[in-house]
Amino acid sequence: MISADKPEFAWGEKTFVMGIINLSPDSFSGDGLSVPESVLLKLEQFLEAEVDLIDIGAQSTRPGHEEITISEEIRRLDLVLSLVRSQTDVPISLDTYRSEVVTYGLNNGVNIINDIWGLKMDPNIAAIVADRKATIILMHNQNGTCYENLVEDIKSSLSESMTLALDNGIGRDSIILDPGIGFGKTPLQNLEIIRRLSEIKSLGFPILVGASRKSVIGYTLDLPVEKRLEGTAAINAIAINNGADMIRVHDVVEMSRVAKMSDAIVRFRPD
Repeated sequence: MISADKPEFAWGEKTFVMGIINLSPDSFSGDGLSVPESVLLKLEQFLEAEVDLIDIGAQSTRPGHEEITISEEIRRLDLVLSLVRSQTDVPISLDTYRSEVVTYGLNNGVNIINDIWGLKMDPNIAAIVADRKATIILMHNQNGTCYENLVEDIKSSLSESMTLALDNGIGRDSIILDPGIGFGKTPLQNLEIIRRLSEIKSLGFPILVGASRKSVIGYTLDLPVEKRLEGTAAINAIAINNGADMIRVHDVVEMSRVAKMSDAIVRFRPD
């Protein structure tokens, strides 16, 4: 078993940049990596850019994705997870919503669980995370795009996820919230969430925004995935201005610069 310390984030001092490593061949962004050598090359690029944490996922979570078995998800992770941990002490987030995979990850160097269903698909994750004193990212997600009041409904759903986490012993300082850009939302709803992010921030927890290369950018700019860098930069800059504490990105070098520039404006301190 490879243990990992709980990561400490000085919230408010800067925007933390999470670099994405996809191990799924059907990733929407076309960046799925299947061999350890390509993962290590990506990791080297991230570390050179001083990435703050890494998010590893073995199953695509794009809309309409084909679900793989738990054993296949673990097999993909087994090829690279301990290898990545051996190369860096940077916190590792595991993108999964299955408790068996959570246990495997926490036994193999993972610090953070990134649950796109906010504990609602597999509530057993909460007790495992609490027992290991790990950090959890609770994302808003739903089937369909119908809302009575978009932001209030998202806040209500995230509050339910927070209650599940807290009731199972996860500490308040171990929870990060994600409004779920691209999950159960139309493009216009995604734009509204970014515009009104401060209202979600009012829940009192750090906020992660993951809009990198997503379809809302393609819809707005009429561009394919490989040409969405500037759109991603615009969303991230505005999200930081509106309260984002962390951004989940594919293009770590460029988005680290966007975060640093945005922080110089938004988080300016005379000293």
